[in-house]
Amino acid sequence: MPPAKPFVGIDLGGTNIQFGVVSPEMKLIGEAKRKTKAEEKLDGVLGRIEAGIEEACAEAGVEVSALGGIGIGAPGAVDPIKGVVLEAVNLRWDDVPLAEILTKRLKIKTFLDNDVNAAVYGENRLGAGKNAKNILGVWIGTGIGGGLILNGELYYGHYLTAGEIGHTVLFPNLPRGIRSLEQNCSRTSIVDRLVKLIRANHKSKVTGEVGDEFEKIKSRTLARYYREGEKEDKLVIEVVDAAADLLGQSIGSIVTLLSLPRVVLGGGLTEALGPVFVERVERVVKEVAFPDACKKVDVVESSLEDNAGVFGAAMIAMERGGGK
Repeated sequence: MPPAKPFVGIDLGGTNIQFGVVSPEMKLIGEAKRKTKAEEKLDGVLGRIEAGIEEACAEAGVEVSALGGIGIGAPGAVDPIKGVVLEAVNLRWDDVPLAEILTKRLKIKTFLDNDVNAAVYGENRLGAGKNAKNILGVWIGTGIGGGLILNGELYYGHYLTAGEIGHTVLFPNLPRGIRSLEQNCSRTSIVDRLVKLIRANHKSKVTGEVGDEFEKIKSRTLARYYREGEKEDKLVIEVVDAAADLLGQSIGSIVTLLSLPRVVLGGGLTEALGPVFVERVERVVKEVAFPDACKKVDVVESSLEDNAGVFGAAMIAMERGGGK
């Protein structure tokens, strides 16, 4: 039986924190959003998490004390059993017992998992991966994270950190800082490369919008200048397509390794760039995947979008907490 109480799901990202109150009927009845502001360190982020929970509960008409529990998906390597964020590069956290800290501060039992694990779990139960027993999820935003569903369950691996596709080393002979998938294909790395090319006197229409305030280039900015965007720009297309191709090659190799039938792409960059970006990645995945049977793999876009991690984190808490 489903738990009688609502649960809060939290998607803690490197840039934003998304909150949702999820009813026992799997309906989103209250929402909130906060900037992460990792530069303000752990105490600052914890304060925004508390404020976001209170706002989402107020919108849902639910007292925080009436919650059945809280689920939170955090970026980076996570020990979901101990509730510890082992290493979160985007947050600059190491060995943070986040579940224990929030449980004590909020007096509500809190359960922790990796943010993309939570999102992929949400998609597997309610979204683009519904009813599929084997899925790879790849979320592209500030960084790149991954999650695996194998035989219908989240797969953690021996060290409980399976799915960290963003840290796959693509170019071992390059200097540190530009070797990995995340350092070449995330929104952060795409913007960095675009800015370097602009500063090297390559022309882009983007400068007409942001001038030299390059920090204003976000995922939505890239989308406006990408394929079929309202202001198509050759330099943006070149940089984004190069990242999509690298991403497709990496995913194709994992499809080959695990013989996966479905890949779900999500995250802020994927949502902004949309189907054209997903189709580009899928084309390369199919080219790389081996043998021919693996070329039947479907690469699809997240259908829950921002709410995938919220639903997934809430459901993880529901199942682990048993509604207590």
